[in-house]
Amino acid sequence: MDNLCCFNSVYSQVVGGRSSCSSGKGRSHQCPVKYGFSLVKGKASHPMEDYHVAKFAQLHGHELGLFAIYDGHLGDNVPAYLQKHLFSNIFKDKEFWTDPTRSISKAYEKTDQAILSHSPDLGRGGSTAVTAILIDGRKLWVANIGDSRAVLSKKGQAIQMSIDHEPNTERGSIENRGGFVSNMPVKKFTLGRLIRHLHEELEAFF
Repeated sequence: MDNLCCFNSVYSQVVGGRSSCSSGKGRSHQCPVKYGFSLVKGKASHPMEDYHVAKFAQLHGHELGLFAIYDGHLGDNVPAYLQKHLFSNIFKDKEFWTDPTRSISKAYEKTDQAILSHSPDLGRGGSTAVTAILIDGRKLWVANIGDSRAVLSKKGQAIQMSIDHEPNTERGSIENRGGFVSNMPVKKFTLGRLIRHLHEELEAFF
C-alpha cells in the first residue's frame, strides 16, 4: 500500500478499525450527512473477525463518504486485507469518475484475485463485503458480496439496498466456478471467494 502514489493521503483516512467493542460517529463538512457505527463482539470464543470503514475523505476536489463492513469467517486476515485494499483499488481506476459501476466491479474482482493469490499467507478464511460510497452528498454507490446487507432508512422505513448472496441458493454458480459449499455446524461457509452478480446489482440501483 505504500506505493499508491497520490492515494497515500486518502488511504490513511479510509482505514477503519476493529475491536471487541468499538463505536464512533462523524459528519460531512459539505452536506447535512451524519454517520455512526457500533461493533460488538458476539458470543463465539474466537476473537473479533469483523472490520469496518466509516470516514469522509477528500479526493480530486470531491468529498467521499466511505463506509464498509467486512465480516470475516475462519479468521480475520481476509477482512483486514479488504479494509486496507478494496477502496484504494476502486479509486485507483481512472474510470471511477465516469463509470463508477464498472470501476467498482473491476476493483472487487481485482481484490478477490489478489486475495486468492495470497491465500498461503492469508489462510483459508474468507469474508463478506458491503461498501457504500457517497459522492459530494449527492450520489450513492452500493456494492456487496456475501450476506452483509446495506439498508437505507427513508422517513423511518428500511429500504434494502443490496442483495444477499447465500451459499445454498447460489450453489450452482459457485460450483461452476470451481468452488464448493460445505455444511458446517451452525454456519454455512463458502470456501471460495467469488464475484457474483455485482455488475447487474449496481445497474439495478442506478
